[in-house]
Amino acid sequence: MKLKYATLLILTILIACGEKTKSKKEIILEEIKAPHIVFVTGEEEYRSEETFPMLAKLANRELGAKVSIAYSIDSSGFIDPNRTDHIEGLEALETADLLVVFMRFRNLPKKKLDYITNYVESGKPIVGFRTTTHAFKYDKDSTLTTYNEEWPAKVFGQQWITHHGHFDDGKFPVTDISIKEGKSDNPILNGFSEFEAYSWLYHVDGGDWKLQGDSKPILMGHSTKSQHEMNGKLDQFSLDNPVAWTKSYTGTSGKPARVFFTTLGHPYDFKLPVMRKIAMNGIYWALGKEDNIPKEGVNVTLNEPFEPNNSGFGQKFKKNQKPLTNF
Repeated sequence: MKLKYATLLILTILIACGEKTKSKKEIILEEIKAPHIVFVTGEEEYRSEETFPMLAKLANRELGAKVSIAYSIDSSGFIDPNRTDHIEGLEALETADLLVVFMRFRNLPKKKLDYITNYVESGKPIVGFRTTTHAFKYDKDSTLTTYNEEWPAKVFGQQWITHHGHFDDGKFPVTDISIKEGKSDNPILNGFSEFEAYSWLYHVDGGDWKLQGDSKPILMGHSTKSQHEMNGKLDQFSLDNPVAWTKSYTGTSGKPARVFFTTLGHPYDFKLPVMRKIAMNGIYWALGKEDNIPKEGVNVTLNEPFEPNNSGFGQKFKKNQKPLTNF
């Protein structure tokens, strides 16, 4: 509501100023134009079909954004994260100003894939979560296997490698999250405080692996329980690894895109205001609106209860849910 009143006030002033301020008017109108954010959820483990609508509502409220959400759905129109060959609503990316994506091992038909890749190549910003390091898995079409590992590493900064183990799923936190030394002034970290995450630590940097492109880590994770430690492999897979970074990606358009990525994403992490702030601050930053991030971070107070199911494969998602797609 605050944004709407401010917009009306600015428009009234501009109209009163007349043609003499036309160039300023165009600039200001561009500034207050509501962005179109498309949230794409297509993974069967971390309940992004629940977390993304919650984040989308925050983006709508705080940014005044037009919001579209694309889901994996079944033939009856119900949300089914286990369906890997279909995501409904990807055509919204044709008019998107920001893609927010949480996917895992999808094998979309080429036409559906093109909606995503055409957007990524356009130079527009992207925010990615956790399993998007392995968004696609094409085993049967050799022309698309580049999207399995090479593509996510190039766009997001890394492919799927390993994590430190499925321990205490949803029962206890397993990763300590802190600011990377020297990065406390990054606006994405406004309002940040150290916390314990339920997300198992992904390995993305160290040993035989290195974050790709111009990735700049801003948050670090420390695994408090590790299968790699039990197996004596910490020389390859350290207990400390980046969990959030910024980078750029320049596609065929020649225009560098802002990319914010985090390997966090367990549904219970999003119950924590600090995790919601990381996500929302990252969205602001990707849109080039970092100057609008309050010192205490974006307001992430929820207007309704958020009680997602725990992570897990199989039938652990909420059944008979119709998608909330546009608002």
